[in-house]
Amino acid sequence: MADISLAPADAGDALAAEVTALINEVYAAGEKGIWRDETARTDIAETASLIRAGEIVVARLGTELAGSVRVQRLPGGEGEFGMLAAHPRHRGIGLGRELVTFAEGWARAQGLTVMQLELLYPTEWEHPVKAFLREWYLRIGYRIVRTADFAEVYPALAPRVATPCDFLVFHKQL
Repeated sequence: MADISLAPADAGDALAAEVTALINEVYAAGEKGIWRDETARTDIAETASLIRAGEIVVARLGTELAGSVRVQRLPGGEGEFGMLAAHPRHRGIGLGRELVTFAEGWARAQGLTVMQLELLYPTEWEHPVKAFLREWYLRIGYRIVRTADFAEVYPALAPRVATPCDFLVFHKQL
């Protein structure tokens, strides 16, 4: 079982660099073929800002960073998790589920009754990681409430995708 907690707001750049490296490593593999080469999921400045805002959760196994997830309250009153990352060495032990459970508990503690997540999903081919995640989210109680063309939702990012994608929005009642 991992030690999971919100990252301390004053954690500094060393933790931001460690979390950024983990997220980018996991997303580079998990979104292979979706983004044009050299597209990183995040950078140290963004991660440091999210840590200061109290939105980054870290999972440690001993002293090692094993995973992370972003949590936030959306303007519509939903909780949201994103940037879910489990280190490749620690896959298959339930770490992803532990991080999602922590995020849902965080949302409940904020008085929120709906949790949201978003998934980028290619439309012209079956991406094995995205197909796995879609089915996994459905199995753990999330339902697709909206499907949109990624280019319409994020026009500034659209030139960076290498293939047409939908943007799936999932909700779960807490």
